Amino acid sequence: MAQFSRTKTRIAPIFAGLLTLQVGCATNQSAAPSGVVLTQQQQVSMTPDAALADLKAGNRRFVAGQTQGYDLLTQAKATASGQYPKAIILGCLDSRVPPEMVFDQGIGDIFVGRVAGNFENQDLLGSMEFGTKLAGSKLIVVLGHGSCGAVKGAIDQVELGNLTATLENINVDTSDIAGERSSKNKTLVASVIESNVRQTVRDIQSRSPVIADLVEQGELKVVGAIYNLDTGRVSWLD
Repeated sequence: MAQFSRTKTRIAPIFAGLLTLQVGCATNQSAAPSGVVLTQQQQVSMTPDAALADLKAGNRRFVAGQTQGYDLLTQAKATASGQYPKAIILGCLDSRVPPEMVFDQGIGDIFVGRVAGNFENQDLLGSMEFGTKLAGSKLIVVLGHGSCGAVKGAIDQVELGNLTATLENINVDTSDIAGERSSKNKTLVASVIESNVRQTVRDIQSRSPVIADLVEQGELKVVGAIYNLDTGRVSWLD
């Protein structure tokens, strides 16, 4: 009998732990993943400033580790018959900067165009004209990032097959930066990353009368931003 009592004493904490675990699981399960998607009415009524605020809030959630849970399959089914994204992100090819995750967005929330060095060309401009004028997005974000390999390649004038022509699209202005004119100069790299984003923001509007007109009417904003690989934080350029 005494042996049974000792065994019962040892087992009791185990059952208590399991009960706590079950309660915790039940609590987490109560916060069901969201299958809600952006509607046409919500997109139409949204302002460019509101779209920007939404992305900023999403990045704050990402940095804080408090991202929203998405029921992606439900969202996929809900958007199968139509999409009403709030914004377009023109980002770099870099695998460490996935815009949907960085801004904590679900399926159907944003258009994403990616190319090494996050620059615009005719194809991307046409895609952005579709996404804004025809599909209703209210914001274009040119998203650069720290330690960009494409920018480093452009600074070092790397030549490799078709990459040579790709890197020629990146705005490299090193006239105001002291030190070595190579990708080893971290200050130089950071400066070119920012100047390339700013130039792309200007070029999108100067090269696309469609986008420029939407901006003039207050129906669209084009902004620049830079993602920090170490912190996950997006810094917005004025």
